[in-house]
Amino acid sequence: MGDNRAVVLLEPELEPLPVTRTAPLAASYNDRIRPLLDAIDRLRNLMVMREGIQLPTIVVVGDQSSGKSSVLESLAGINLPRGQGICTRVPLIMRLQDNPCADPELHLEFNGKVVPTDEDNISEAINDATDEIAGSGKGISNAPLTLVVKKDGVPDLTMVDLPGITRVPVHGQPENIYEQISEMIMEYIRPEESIILNVLSATVDFSTCESIRMSQMVDKTGKRTLAVVTKADKAPEGLLEKVTADDVNIGLGYVCVRNRIGEESYEEARLEEAKLFDTHPLLCKIDKSIVGVPVLAQKLTQIQATIMAKCLPEIIKKINDKLNANITELKRMPKNLFSVAEAMTAFMQIMGLAKESLRKVLLRGEFDEYPEEKNMHCTVRLVEMLNQFSDELQNCPENDLTTNFLLEELEVLEEAKGIGLPNFLPRTAFLTLLQRKVKGISSKPPSFVARVWDYIEGVVIRVLMRHSENYPQLQSSMRRAASNLINKTKEKAMDRMMENVEMEKLTDYTCNPKYMLEWNNLMSQQNKFMDAINRRSKSSNINLEAIGEVDVANLRDRKDQIQDAFDLKMRITAYWKIVLGRIVDSMALHLLFDMQNLVNSEMEAEIVGELIGPNGGGIEKMLEEAPSVAAKRDKLNRSVRLLRECAAVVAKIMDKINCEDYND
Repeated sequence: MGDNRAVVLLEPELEPLPVTRTAPLAASYNDRIRPLLDAIDRLRNLMVMREGIQLPTIVVVGDQSSGKSSVLESLAGINLPRGQGICTRVPLIMRLQDNPCADPELHLEFNGKVVPTDEDNISEAINDATDEIAGSGKGISNAPLTLVVKKDGVPDLTMVDLPGITRVPVHGQPENIYEQISEMIMEYIRPEESIILNVLSATVDFSTCESIRMSQMVDKTGKRTLAVVTKADKAPEGLLEKVTADDVNIGLGYVCVRNRIGEESYEEARLEEAKLFDTHPLLCKIDKSIVGVPVLAQKLTQIQATIMAKCLPEIIKKINDKLNANITELKRMPKNLFSVAEAMTAFMQIMGLAKESLRKVLLRGEFDEYPEEKNMHCTVRLVEMLNQFSDELQNCPENDLTTNFLLEELEVLEEAKGIGLPNFLPRTAFLTLLQRKVKGISSKPPSFVARVWDYIEGVVIRVLMRHSENYPQLQSSMRRAASNLINKTKEKAMDRMMENVEMEKLTDYTCNPKYMLEWNNLMSQQNKFMDAINRRSKSSNINLEAIGEVDVANLRDRKDQIQDAFDLKMRITAYWKIVLGRIVDSMALHLLFDMQNLVNSEMEAEIVGELIGPNGGGIEKMLEEAPSVAAKRDKLNRSVRLLRECAAVVAKIMDKINCEDYND
């Protein structure tokens, strides 16, 4: 790097770009990415990730003793804590900022505090802060520690350093230390916005590294994984083959480095590194575009700029969506309750809103409150259920008009003979056939009643729970009251429907003119039918309108009552259509009537009785749990304030930049 030039990664190739300053690691476009990085760091400081909004992050992972700390020291130009076992016990967020001032500025941020430090004391300051966060033992904590380094020549980078992966706990470490570290690492590398900086030692087989296994679990293709190979001077044999073969899917490529040794200054270390990769007989064969800490700095800076520019529009959308959702929820939140009167007022408001919603979905067919929930489009679903019920009745065996044509009618007429004139049909024969048919379908109306009211119960409870979601202490009482009421309504509907069925068995009556019209149309085919009976030479099959094709062969020897049987068949056929229509119509009318009563009067009375009854106490519970409602409102208010501040941060940065420029 003696020619004072740096290397910038423009995926997938590297191009040399002139560096306008003497800083060995700072990128030539730091002034362009600094606003982006400041915005993301500001969002991170505001803890926007607690709102479920992921930020683009370079996450540094590696097995224990992989040289992870040395890589970070080389990038930051400072000394980090060293020692046996786990040195990094908390997520260390390193914010590096190129600062032309002569004196470096360093400080730590943790537990709401800002602690200034300097290069000579940074290691001790980090240890002290870590002890305060994670305790003085060897345990770990997920609470982050932020290190801000403003120094001449450092790259503009923000990285999260995580504890090194260790499988065997040492003295003083928890037995499940591996599981704790693994869980922390997975939490940071799982989001698609994370770039994984996997630190690997040249002295080991990459495929055996636990950090590789973890990164492959969340990034199978390696599209967001960059590998840094440390200790290149310790194991130069075969290193070229390892980084070119890429057996472990490192999509963003490799960078081989030599870290500082002993008392070398960082400037001396960079000179020695350049000399190593220029003169070593094996390492000099590795392409210069993937060797050296300066190349790593430039590569990370470019990757960081690209991912930030790519993610920022989506981050803005998520912030605005979450902000709008929280504001909407706040508007729905009830007021603080301090008395029984206020609790009753809140309850009546809930009931008023719930009843209006039920009128919409159950009675008026409006579903603007549930546009995407088709199960809540109730009038349509109820019509479908009624049509299905009607189809079930129409397709039952009692509607089969062609099988054993007239045989049942002849049998009934035979048993209904009595003393009287021969040209009158016995009414008992008609009633016998009618009762048989009604009995055959008698199980279907109760089944439909149960099905339709089970559906209505689900709708009613869904609406009640939605409007009382801010008062969970009310919900069990409201759910219980709604279920009890609907069960009672269902029982009444069941009894009424069975009464209707029994009435249909009892007598035959209709004032519907369609009965006579249908019977006359059917009887107009009697001559055609009798011709088929009398002419034995012709085919025994005959097609009767509204009946279908029938076989009359077995009727030709039973002519005595054949005309009466035909008449009886046509009468019961015409009347049966009236009966089935009447059952379906009655069901629909009573259903609408019961739903009206349920919504407009019965439900509110039932729920009030449940709340103030011996097993109720819902109003008192509302008052008892009012503090939890207030806590929820406070939490939402804090979230809204935070998200508004985040929105202001990103709005300011979007006014200054064009994200497309960073993907060129």
